[in-house]
Amino acid sequence: MIRVTNRISLDESELQEEFLRASGAGGQNIQKVETAVQLRFDVLRSPSLPEPVRQRLLRLGGRRVTGEGVLVITAQRHRTQLRNREDARERLLALIREAATPPPPPRRPTRPTLGAKTRRLEGKAKRGDVKRLRGRPDAE
Repeated sequence: MIRVTNRISLDESELQEEFLRASGAGGQNIQKVETAVQLRFDVLRSPSLPEPVRQRLLRLGGRRVTGEGVLVITAQRHRTQLRNREDARERLLALIREAATPPPPPRRPTRPTLGAKTRRLEGKAKRGDVKRLRGRPDAE
């Protein structure tokens, strides 16, 4: 079991790892060693996720979620397969942790106080006086 939060744990069998050749620089190894990892997690069919977390995870996943609801994370930053596996798992866990935190409550709109209104109007009047005094003097 992989512990994500206090209430959410994932079973190892829910994750599918596929190894492929990484793109980019890597010397002689790049042509023959499969160091990149593609981690797949079926968000829609996972029994470990509560429904609100599942919905937020699908929204957070964005383009990484397929049409069938499978989250695909590709890791190829490191030169070894082991480090890429750890990186992919950490990115998945971070995404699930972010989805597990509930959104903040909506902002309740408030009205400005009487003091704030008077200060605003006094500031506007003072600014208007400054602008009026910049003009040409009256021809008397």
